[in-house]
Parts: sequence; structure tokens; C-alpha cells
Amino acid sequence: MTCSEDELLPISALQHLMFCERQCALIHIEQAWAENRLTVEGKHLHGRVHEAGSESRGDVRIARGIRLRSLSLGLTGVADVVEFHRAEQGIRLPETGGFWLPFPVEYKRGRPKSEPWDAVQLCAQALCLEEMLSVSLTAGALFYGTTRRRQEVSLDAGLRAQTEAASRRVHELVAGGITPRAVHEKKCDNCSLLPLCMPETAGKGKSAQRYLAEALK
Repeated sequence: MTCSEDELLPISALQHLMFCERQCALIHIEQAWAENRLTVEGKHLHGRVHEAGSESRGDVRIARGIRLRSLSLGLTGVADVVEFHRAEQGIRLPETGGFWLPFPVEYKRGRPKSEPWDAVQLCAQALCLEEMLSVSLTAGALFYGTTRRRQEVSLDAGLRAQTEAASRRVHELVAGGITPRAVHEKKCDNCSLLPLCMPETAGKGKSAQRYLAEALK
């Protein structure tokens, strides 16, 4: 799969897709969005990270808010943090000697998840960096706001394949233009789109428009 600039989708769509394909369709096909406490907390965390600016710590240089893209994945986005670690081979940075390898760090509110959603989003960022800079990366990290701890993620073959499959699927979903039928699950309670999705009504074969029309009667 190779996409043009106009066909690129947000990296964040991968997490939406893996959490719920209906949520992904509501956001990226129907352009629906709503905030709740969790999304606001996440937005504030990302805002603080991006405002911190770049810095250097010995053999590590830290850049924030780097624009990313991959034409092979059809994705674009912004990395929270990319650390550049001094290495024996890699890329050269302006006004520095030697070689450096990028190490993406994605910031998340809450705690580590058992599901691979966050790891796939991080891997997509790493694949973008590999394509943009012609380097090979082995790891990145997730930093969780509640635990205040960093969790290193290996960019192994399995995670790469899962990320590539998710990228293909999200393009298929958006290109198809059809929002999947609602299925009510426990995780729906934490979704900011719950009032728009209405899984307990739309999931019973009744469309949201029909439900509202009947309610107005």
C-alpha cells in the first residue's frame, strides 16, 4: 500500500480502530467528536509535553512535537517526544558530531493496558521515523500519566505486522464509508462518543436517526 499526501489518515486512528471500529468510523467517516473527562485529561497531558520544548541530556537529545508521516502506511501525525540517542550508526543532527538514533516516546493518561492499542500507535510512529530518516529502530517507550513510569516497547516483527494490518484496515474502513453497527460492551461506558453512538438503541437494529424521530413523537 502506497498513499498520496491527500490519502493520509491520523496515526491516532489506529487506536480508535483497535478500541472500536464503530468509534473509528464515527470520528473519521462521520467527523463526529465529543469530549469527556478522559479525553480532556489526555489533551492536557499532551499539551504539557509539547510545551516543554527541546533539550539535551548528555548523549540524549530530546525533541517534541515532531511531524510524522509514512506514505507506505498512509499515516501522519505528531510525535509527543522523540529522543535521539548517540549511537555507532544512525543519522547526523545539525551542529552535532557522531551518529544518533531516534527513540519515540508516546505519552498516555492512565495506566498501562493489557490490550496492544498504545503499542501499535507507538510502533506506527517508529515506522514513520524509519521511512522518513532511513534508519532501523528496535524500541520505543510509553509513558503513563497515572503511574509516572516509562514502559519500553520492543518493535518486534509481531508488533510491526499488527501495526501494518491495522493501517490497512483503517484505510479499508474509511474508504468503504460505512459505519459499523453498534454493539454495546463494557468499554462503551468510558467512550466520549457514547451519547452519539447510542449502542443500547442503535445496537438493537434501530438507527440513531429513527430512534430520535420516535423519541420526538
